[in-house]
Amino acid sequence: MRKIIHIDCDCFYAAIEMRDDPRLRNRPLAVGGDPGKRGVIATCNYEARSYGVHSAMASAYAKKLCPDLLIVPGRMSVYREVSAAIQAIFHEYTPLVQPLSLDEAFLDVTDSQACRGSATLIAQEIRQRVYESQQITVSAGVAPNKFLAKIASDWDKPDGLTIILPDQVDAFVLALPVSKLHGVGKVTAARLHRLGVDTCADLRHWRKADLAKEFGSFGERLWQLARGIDERPVVVDRTRQSVSVENTYDQDLPDLAACIAALPPLLDKLAQRLGRLEGEYRVSKPFVKLKFQDFTQTTLEQTGAPVTPEGFTELCRQAFARGERPVRLIGVGVRLDNANSPLGEQLLLF
Repeated sequence: MRKIIHIDCDCFYAAIEMRDDPRLRNRPLAVGGDPGKRGVIATCNYEARSYGVHSAMASAYAKKLCPDLLIVPGRMSVYREVSAAIQAIFHEYTPLVQPLSLDEAFLDVTDSQACRGSATLIAQEIRQRVYESQQITVSAGVAPNKFLAKIASDWDKPDGLTIILPDQVDAFVLALPVSKLHGVGKVTAARLHRLGVDTCADLRHWRKADLAKEFGSFGERLWQLARGIDERPVVVDRTRQSVSVENTYDQDLPDLAACIAALPPLLDKLAQRLGRLEGEYRVSKPFVKLKFQDFTQTTLEQTGAPVTPEGFTELCRQAFARGERPVRLIGVGVRLDNANSPLGEQLLLF
């Protein structure tokens, strides 16, 4: 039986901005891009969320929902510095730390001797230390596995601590909406609702074979989650799966020729990011992502395609053919595999 803690900083970027400038407190605040230049909200405080503003929302739309919303540009170097300080606190309790982003991480404290081996006390102490050292709050969830710990950390936000003890797992999961299950997005949730499945209690009426028939390999995962089963370990060394860059344009790119003309600076930036990677990787395949005028998007990747300007041009051509309409965003990237040969050899393809 594992003891897993999931810690999630509360509105991380916005919290740091309010910490550093108290004038920003108690008013709707977001960190993101310029509404006039098709910026996107990275995060926002809880005052802004009360208006329906959320991350990944277009800044212009966020301003419509909340005319008084103040949008400030991000300061990534500051956020990384705070994140590193918080991660250092985690490592004082366990070496088994799996960061998911700058503002959240899983900790496996099963064998930790800190706080008399109590995961609850460890979570309480970490939350207190983060606040005392960084003046921002974090929420934490404590549970026997990653799936439940992540749900628990979101249960009582902000500045919350939720504990799910082993003997509480069954009752907790039975009442859980299926939309809370790891991997269940809007499409899958809607499909489950159409089948009359709203909670995990409903899901438990389904046999594993029937779920597999209806949802493929994910069906077995649903069967396990509905019973609170999640055997995923906390992974310390996470290898990079991909590297990419993208850009949202102030004005839609009207046709394929304009999209192709926009590729060179993106490819230059992609090559720079690849060059800064630590470790050894092999580029397995390139990909191109297009977001069209109507916000629909497509991603095209191809194993064996040349990682060259010509290769990306051909992928862009094929991706554009799927929409045949003006483009607001282009992304380019590569999938990565571990390799014994240095990544630098792959970069020669650029």
